[in-house]
Formats: sequence, structure tokens, C-alpha cells
Amino acid sequence: MKCLLAAINAKYIHSNLGVYSLRAYGEKHLGPEMEIQIGEYTINHSQEAILADIYRRKPDVVGFSCYIWNIDYVKQLLADLPKVLPHVRIWLGGPEASYSGEGLLSQFPQIDLVMKGEGEETFCRLLSCLEDSWGQERSADLSQIPGIVYRDVDGVIKDTGSAPLMDLDTIPFPYRELQDMEHRILYYESSRGCPFSCSYCLSSLDKRVRLRSLKLVEEELSFFLERRVPQVKFVDRTFNCRKDHAMAIWRFLAEHDNGVTNFHFEIAADLITEEELELMSRMRPGLIQLEIGVQSVNPATIREIDRVMDLERLKTVVERVRSCGNIHQHLDLIAGLPEEDLDSFRRSYNEVFAMKPEQLQLGFLKVLEGTKMKARAERYGILCRKNPPYEVYATSWLSFGEVLLLKGVEEMTEIYYNSHQFDRTLAEILKRKVSPFDFFHELAVYYDEKGLADVSHGRMARYEILRDFLREKGCWSAETDQCMVFDLYARERLKSRPVFAADLTPYRERLKEYERAYGRKVHIEVFEKEHGPEFVLFDYDRRSPLTKEAYTEVLR
Repeated sequence: MKCLLAAINAKYIHSNLGVYSLRAYGEKHLGPEMEIQIGEYTINHSQEAILADIYRRKPDVVGFSCYIWNIDYVKQLLADLPKVLPHVRIWLGGPEASYSGEGLLSQFPQIDLVMKGEGEETFCRLLSCLEDSWGQERSADLSQIPGIVYRDVDGVIKDTGSAPLMDLDTIPFPYRELQDMEHRILYYESSRGCPFSCSYCLSSLDKRVRLRSLKLVEEELSFFLERRVPQVKFVDRTFNCRKDHAMAIWRFLAEHDNGVTNFHFEIAADLITEEELELMSRMRPGLIQLEIGVQSVNPATIREIDRVMDLERLKTVVERVRSCGNIHQHLDLIAGLPEEDLDSFRRSYNEVFAMKPEQLQLGFLKVLEGTKMKARAERYGILCRKNPPYEVYATSWLSFGEVLLLKGVEEMTEIYYNSHQFDRTLAEILKRKVSPFDFFHELAVYYDEKGLADVSHGRMARYEILRDFLREKGCWSAETDQCMVFDLYARERLKSRPVFAADLTPYRERLKEYERAYGRKVHIEVFEKEHGPEFVLFDYDRRSPLTKEAYTEVLR
């Protein structure tokens, strides 16, 4: 028998931990007669290319890993796969299938079954059962396998209930080799479950936090470190919900740092202790990065979504981490939550912006099957997309027009803040602007009015658009131009000078002297200040390990 686990990822750089974990568990418990392959694709592949690859592999079973970003794509494949492989069995699993099993089986007669929740043990039992009946007239009896929704021999859809939660130490390490994964993000878990009950999150349905033993975790992290993997993302829902577990892992990473690998963690910042902060302060810049879900600063919203958060403690921790200058922090907001109107969200945005995160992620509420938010959607007046990603259109507090306004703010935030290509320019502009939210809103409106939205612009064009916007609003100054030039050269040595850079003619002789002293591998730029010209060296061989910007020095 041959089973193909098919993962259709959002981008090539992503990997799918689920299918690797299923394969590892199956190979451990099933004999060599059971061949388990992995096929990883992306949503940018054509349907024909994926269909052709599956056909060439000639599997007996195809299991699709289903998420909000690929379920529509999977459904399209379901229509054609049986045409080219008429005898193939089709199984679905993953969060986008787990809570819709009966509906999927009713809609698609091609599907044989849906696995619900954790899949390793269920997957293994299914393959074993199928193998026992392989080549015989009798069909496999699936009624005794918990954790599935299936179609019996009479075509009746049946649900076997939930499978028991697993001991994480029984699950083998998912990565047996890293061939063809050198330039991809690898995902890893040291725990499952979440102690919190956020109403919009599927993780809140599994409140029993289970930890993988530290001995195994350390062995597996050593695998990544020895191979100098660029980035490992922990998928633990709240990594630091158990302080001793988090501390042990962070201490291990600090002690065994290879100088290359970055580890990403989702944490609750308000749970971070002084001991953890002290340890973080001593880490190599770039060793870890933190993703922190703020979601809203409105107390009424936080209560309504069943979230527990000490906002003042969170702010303190974020500031402490930021002051060390060695850890990227990603702070998240969700637009469309209950009790949050436009003014409330504006306050949330400005407060989080004031925390100066490296990334401010503005997301939009997704109303997922199985969550409390889905059950309460009518109460909140939520209107959302019928199909994935089920994103909010409007609520009792937020109109569709206001959601569109926030979409514009999100795009401008991504381009002009999260890219870090305009850091000094923004700092200069916002000296005169009370509200970052209002600035990005005005800029989004400008893009729309000038027909610049939904158009691909080069990096220099983004600067020129910003300059034109500032001039139109009466906010331009010579200082903003100089900040733009600094931002441009801090990222890369430009092949052509910006039109708004200083005229170098008066400084030719001085620049030649610096070139003789420092060589041609660096760039030296002139900034005209009130006290006279300022010469700044940009050294691209000495970049910041955290920001990747060139080393800069004002020359005397």
C-alpha cells in the first residue's frame, strides 16, 4: 500500500508540520509494506501540476491537510482526482476539515472520511485497518476507530466521536532529514493545548496543556542547531504558559546558540517574569523573536472575547525587551472584535504603535467553525465571508466601509512601518502627527484618490509617493528628505542616487579623501545640516544582526 500526504502551503517558504508528524508516527508503528510519502505544494501551483504529480505517484490513499488558505483549492482537486485515479481513497484532516466532517462528506461523495483533531494515532489505526482488509472482498470496519467521520458500506455518514488526547512523548520527531528544506521555515511544537479561552480561537477548545519532555525537546532542538537551520517557529499556542518549561528551553537555546538559527515563539507577555527578562537580555541579537497577541486595549472587548490580559504588565514587558535591543517583537491586533468600534480600534492601534514593536500585525477577525465566536456571531451582528478565510465584513460596532478603511491602514502599515525601510522618515513625520493611525489612514486615502492602490510599486516609487503626499498635506521638509536618503542607504548601496539627495558637487574633494581612507566597499553620504555638512559612512559588510541595516558612523 502507498499513502500520499498532500500539503498545499500558502508559500514555498512554509512547511507543513502536520504531514511530517503523521508520516513519522505511521513509519514508527506500521511495517515497511506501508509506504508513506509527502507531497508539498503551494497555492501558486496550477491544479494540473498537482494533479499530475499525485497521478505519477500512484497512491492508494491521498490525505489532504486542510486549512483556511487551501481548503477551496483542495475542493477543486476533489472534483478531478477520482477521474484520473478512480480507485484512490481520499481522506481529509486538519482544522478546516475537523469541524465540518459531515458537511464535507455530504457535499463531496469522493471523500471517504475526515479525521478530526489530533491525527497521528487515528491515521495509524486507519492505515492498519485498511491494510488488514487490503485485497479482500470485505471492507474495513472503521466503526471502532475514534476521531473520524466516515461513510459506511451503505453510504451512511457516521461520526465515531473524539479520539483520546495523545501523550506528546509518543510522537516521534517529525524531521528525519532536511533535504530540500534548507531555505524554508521549519515548524516545531513542544506543547499542545492552551489554558486560555479566547472566543475566536480554535486552540481554546483544547484546554489541557500537554508538554513534550524536555529531554526530547533538547535533543530535537540540537538537530536544528547542528544543521544551522535559518528559522524554527514553535507552534505552541502560548509557549510560556508554564514558566519552568519555557525557561528550560530558552536557557538551552542561549547555552547552545550556533550564531545563526532564529527561534520564533508566541507568548503571553504579561506572564513573563523578571527571571525570564534577565535571561532574554543576555541572548544573542536575533536568537529569538516574540509574537505577542494584544488584539485590543479596550477592556470591554477583552472581557467579551473571554480573554485574560494584564495590559499594563504587557506594556512593561514589551518596553523592557525593546530596551535590550536584541529581540524582535511582533504585536498583533484584531479588527472586528465585539465592543470595538472605529474610535476604539484607533485607540488600540495608537497604543500598540507607541510600544514600538518591530512588527505591528493588523489582522481581521476570522469567524471559524467550532469557536464560541461563531456561535455568538448573530448576537454580535457579525457579517463575514461565507467561504474561507471567513473574514469579517461588518459587526454591530463596525460598518463595512470602516472595515475597508482599516484595510487601507493595514496596507500602509505593512509598506511603511513593518518593512523598516522608512524608520527615520516616519519618526520625523510623526513628530508633527499626534496619531499614527490618522497618518496611515490619510496616506491610504491618498493612494486611493490618486489611483495608486492595488498597483505594484518599486521601492523608490514608494518614497516618491510619500514625498508627494507630504507636499500636498503641507508636511514636507528638507529634513524628511534627508531622513529618506538615510533610510534608503541604510538598507542597500543604491545604483543611482535619489533625486532628493544632496548635490555632491561642493564636497567632491572631501569625498575623495574619505574614499582613499575607507576604500570603495563602503558608501559615504552627505547630509546638509544647520551646523554644516555631515558625512556618514554606511558599511554593508557590518550589518546589524537584528535589523540587517548597514553599520553607520558620522565621520569627523
